[in-house]
Amino acid sequence: MDVFFVGCLSFFILHFLNISVSAHAPNGTELRASSPPRGWNSYDSFCWTISEEEFLESAEIVSQRLKTYGYEYVVVDYLWYRKKVPGAYVDSLGYDVIDDWGRMMPDPGRWPSSAGGRGFTEVASKVHNMGLKFGIHVMAGISTQAVNANTLILDRNTGSAYVKGGRQWRAHDIALKDRACAWMTHGFMSVNTNLEAGKAFLRSLYEQYAEWGIDFVKHDCVFGDDLNLDEITYVSDVLQKLHRPILYSLSPGTSVTPAMAQKVSGLANMYRITGDDWDNWADVIAHFDVSRDMAAMGMIGANSWSGNSWPDLDMLPLGWLTNQGSNEGPHRSSRLSFSEQRTQMTLWGIAKSPLMFGGDLRKLDNTTFNLITKSELLAINTYSTNNKEFPHVTGSTAVKEKSLSGRLRGLPEDAREPDIEVLGMTSCEDPKTKSWSVNVMDQSVERICWEPEGKGSKGQPLCLYKRKHLLTSDEQTILHRGKLQLSASSSMDICLDVAQKRKLTAREFTRGRFSRCRVETNQMWELNSNGSLVNSYAGQCATVRKINTNAIPGGIRSWVATGRKGEIYLAFFNLDSQKTTISAQVADIGEVLGKDLRDATCRYFELWNDLDLGTVTQTISYTVEFHDAALFVLYC
Repeated sequence: MDVFFVGCLSFFILHFLNISVSAHAPNGTELRASSPPRGWNSYDSFCWTISEEEFLESAEIVSQRLKTYGYEYVVVDYLWYRKKVPGAYVDSLGYDVIDDWGRMMPDPGRWPSSAGGRGFTEVASKVHNMGLKFGIHVMAGISTQAVNANTLILDRNTGSAYVKGGRQWRAHDIALKDRACAWMTHGFMSVNTNLEAGKAFLRSLYEQYAEWGIDFVKHDCVFGDDLNLDEITYVSDVLQKLHRPILYSLSPGTSVTPAMAQKVSGLANMYRITGDDWDNWADVIAHFDVSRDMAAMGMIGANSWSGNSWPDLDMLPLGWLTNQGSNEGPHRSSRLSFSEQRTQMTLWGIAKSPLMFGGDLRKLDNTTFNLITKSELLAINTYSTNNKEFPHVTGSTAVKEKSLSGRLRGLPEDAREPDIEVLGMTSCEDPKTKSWSVNVMDQSVERICWEPEGKGSKGQPLCLYKRKHLLTSDEQTILHRGKLQLSASSSMDICLDVAQKRKLTAREFTRGRFSRCRVETNQMWELNSNGSLVNSYAGQCATVRKINTNAIPGGIRSWVATGRKGEIYLAFFNLDSQKTTISAQVADIGEVLGKDLRDATCRYFELWNDLDLGTVTQTISYTVEFHDAALFVLYC
């Protein structure tokens, strides 16, 4: 009986997943994103370096292995127009392919089918023939390269240069040079949408994307810290009038609030609500508060201009990846443990975030495949309602285990110092950042040291070694004149950098990190006369703070949702560094979901482990390993 019941449940879930979730508006046009979009994005595994061959190979794998599970979008992320040549990197200038109208064109060196001005037409056609939808990443405004070239603006109505007031309008006329993209300062700047010429330029971009056959645009540097409501509003208006439906996505998500989300939810189909999510536990934790706040404000699945709108927790950095901001493709596995990956999938699923897998599909292992195709979780992500955080849970620890920080550092619990100094980034307005100074060890070695108490204070200061960066071009020499590269050692070829896209977690503070020394803006630093050490890329300053290793963010969290047949979904999250038994009252779950369950008897199952847990009337208790999640379905 029980085996039959579970078997039928799995059959119906899989059956529902194969039902098309597309819908149509009354006028016959297709509604966009009637459920959270699902697909693959190239950024986590290829950064910007992906080629046409690699992309189409990845799309074919999505078609063959993931399409059945609702993964339908394949998206090439940023800089598809940048030439992959020496000197080109994330924030370099002068290496992009643009047409006579200042519009970005795919680099024919990486995208051969684009030669002759064909753009992405052939790639889109091949993707469509696989039964998938094709998406691209686009930047805000206009490129610095187009402004420097002062290109003409295309008038789509005439097919020639835009003319008004008896003169031809150019890039210089519409560019807002004081509004450069915060995380790609040499790449792009906003355009003046109060000018008809500025609107004409934007319209020429998106109408061209439609002609190429684009189904999805990820519009970057217009949201969060970079909010540009004027450009979002106009682009949204252009997309509504196109002859083909294009899903509209906004990025990045740093510093997003529910009030900000309300401003754009009617204009876009999905929008990032966090900074870049990468494969570290701090990033996973940082998503809980913001997703809770979005749910509480009714932002999940809100009505948009054509369909629905979804808060986006960012791509899933699982499987085989690269490093953010790199100039190379995938070369390492995700640093998240299996439990941490399961926690991430559970939150993304029950919070109804778009599911955009980021790993290298060519090396998709069975463990990762099973995580991203868990049928019950995908059904929750697609069909559930009333999704919200459930605050009425308690936790108890029977046996105290070593903290995760001790495990990672390879130290016994009693050998760890309670406080460690952590190098990170914060606003340059913070007076505490002004504690850096030059420290000369000998005539050949200079260091930049953090000495908040002043030189000569007791204790060893935290110091970074000045390096001579090897510039390969006159442009780089001009761009990085007076800037420093800093290393943790005088002999190691690793340099201090900051995360790309100003990746901030919930605390507006990120750890400094080191990577192989490259001529990249995010590794360039300037020591100011006031003692601040500012990063050229992020525009933020380095600081050093003490953190208590016994106070790593943790706790227990829980979410609930209602299934479309009336079933109840419940998720337990153990964010602590020790195994914890988490408990919830059935009556409290019912009260939060608007059900009277005070005298109910519920049959319940734990879905990740496929466990039939029998019946419950009052209290659900379940022991969850550290950094792990449990996911239940209740039939009451």
